[in-house]
Amino acid sequence: MSGQLKITLPKLGESIVSATVVQWFKKVGDSIALDEPLLEVSTDKINSEIPSPAAGTLLEILAKPGQELQVGETLAILSTSASAIETPKPAASAPSSQQGISQEEVLTPAVLRLLQEKGIALGEIGKIPHTGQNGRLTKRDVEEYAAASHQQKHCPLAAGGQERVKMTPLRKAIADNMVRSFYEAPHASLITEIDVTAVVRLIKEHKDSFYHKTGAKLTVTSFAARAIARAVQAYPLINASLDEDTIVMKRFVNLGVAVSVDQGVMVPVIRNCQTLSIAEISQKIGDLANKARTHSLSPDDVLEGSITMTNFGMTGTLIGVPIIRYPEVAIVGLGAITKQVKAMADDSIAIRSVMMVSLTFDHRVLDGLYGCGFLSELKKHFEEDLSL
Repeated sequence: MSGQLKITLPKLGESIVSATVVQWFKKVGDSIALDEPLLEVSTDKINSEIPSPAAGTLLEILAKPGQELQVGETLAILSTSASAIETPKPAASAPSSQQGISQEEVLTPAVLRLLQEKGIALGEIGKIPHTGQNGRLTKRDVEEYAAASHQQKHCPLAAGGQERVKMTPLRKAIADNMVRSFYEAPHASLITEIDVTAVVRLIKEHKDSFYHKTGAKLTVTSFAARAIARAVQAYPLINASLDEDTIVMKRFVNLGVAVSVDQGVMVPVIRNCQTLSIAEISQKIGDLANKARTHSLSPDDVLEGSITMTNFGMTGTLIGVPIIRYPEVAIVGLGAITKQVKAMADDSIAIRSVMMVSLTFDHRVLDGLYGCGFLSELKKHFEEDLSL
């Protein structure tokens, strides 16, 4: 039997309706096996590889790198004639004796060939960010690493020139989402100061035993996540989205946690955060952050967020006003912790650890007074709820 098969862009998640082609792993005329990676696409949430739905020969490529397509649009045409089907060659596995390559890492022949062309030793593979599915090294990873290495060596800017750098698909998707959010939603922001002295002391006293018991780090971010999840119970409009003229209030708290990666910012989601303990939240934060940085997030890890938290204080920044992640209506920003001399309630003077926390919200959905109430509730949970 023979025929032609249209390969279309599959649905990558409930809220994802389009994606941008990043790169093709095959060219016209190449044979491909069932479920072999065919191309890579990017959304504002994650990069994904699209596997071939059948074995055959690639007849035509209809979507070019950089092109955005809607779910269901045709990507390519595949010939499924029996004569075109070949037994796929096993992907070349890097020798376990080579330094920098794990025994589990599998490299495709195309990637191995490109490494050789670029003069990159196998021992350097551990230094290259892996953006493929399940942390696989792709041709684009190698090309970007080689380009960055070349730029470092030649430093064109040092000579007073200029450089034009094309946005990566992920960076462009993030930019498009931010522009949409900024211009569709009237942003307003509020800032409060939270005394985290007790939390900092608690972390210092219990971090070693906590890690030994749970395998997770006890951090201020964990307490912030719990405080947000509990504060929105009293102020549910913070944890909503806007669908035309209808406010959709969520009974769950799917907290997005912004994680800085080499290509931008990923926002994996802690699902049902309102039901989790500090230990469970800490484990989730650690696991998701590691998956984000190793490019092994799945689409389910980044979908259906209801409110986002970003911790720019980790860089030493005191105050920030982040942009809401569409279609959410609020985002909480955590600043750096500093020591300050404060007047206490009994008129004594003490050195306290304080942190500035910002709330940016969609003014169409809630008003400033409501936002002030939420920040007061967040402050109360942060300062008073010290249970482990």
